[in-house]
Amino acid sequence: MYAAERQQRILEHAQGEGRVEVATLADRFDVTTETVRRDLAVLEQQGLVRRVHGGALPTDRPVPELSLSSRIGRQADAKLRIATRALAELPEDGTVLLDSGSTTLALAELIPTDARLTVVTNNATIAAALAGRENLTLLLIGGRVRTVTAAAVGPWATAALAGLTVDVAFLGTNGFDAAHGLTTPDQDEAAVKRAMLDAARTRVLLADSSKLGAVHLQRFARTDELHTVITDTDADDDAVDALRSAGPKVVTA
Repeated sequence: MYAAERQQRILEHAQGEGRVEVATLADRFDVTTETVRRDLAVLEQQGLVRRVHGGALPTDRPVPELSLSSRIGRQADAKLRIATRALAELPEDGTVLLDSGSTTLALAELIPTDARLTVVTNNATIAAALAGRENLTLLLIGGRVRTVTAAAVGPWATAALAGLTVDVAFLGTNGFDAAHGLTTPDQDEAAVKRAMLDAARTRVLLADSSKLGAVHLQRFARTDELHTVITDTDADDDAVDALRSAGPKVVTA
């Protein structure tokens, strides 16, 4: 069982029973009590439980997945620095994938007007930011559009991506760390992100430090499958070192 799956089940137990105890969970999942405490720490960081002596209590309600529009203003300075650094990863006269997300949107808005690129995205907001650029060939992936993220997902999207090979994919995520990889709450969105990863020769993660250490239900990539991680200078030094040890180049902007 992946840690994200175990944490989801711990949350379900907490919400169903009103509380959970470390020792009981350790027996139930056949893991150490220290592993359970780490799981509870992750859930507490996400605002889903409140830790108490010997266990945890569920919060009144889960923290909802934030919409793209609400995320645009959060960590805006950090996202701008990340996006600016990501410009150096753009291929010359090449092809790129832009995953749905506020940091990838910031990158789209910074792409130079004279850049000659083919850009593929599954997000209409990103496509709108690039529409009308004479030097760009813009391809918009279709599918069911998720209200929360404005991302096109589902079989149409994954089928289209399966037929592509691009130079660089710029990926977003809801959570990432060396141990758990890249995670997101929604199964369909995870499938599209995985298809983007598979379609790219070079894989670059753009994620601000608030997502470092967060773990969600659906894992779509291991850390060692990435070539580069670009985050901000507020990222925890130990967590950054762990990411580097896992394989990818890690850049803080």
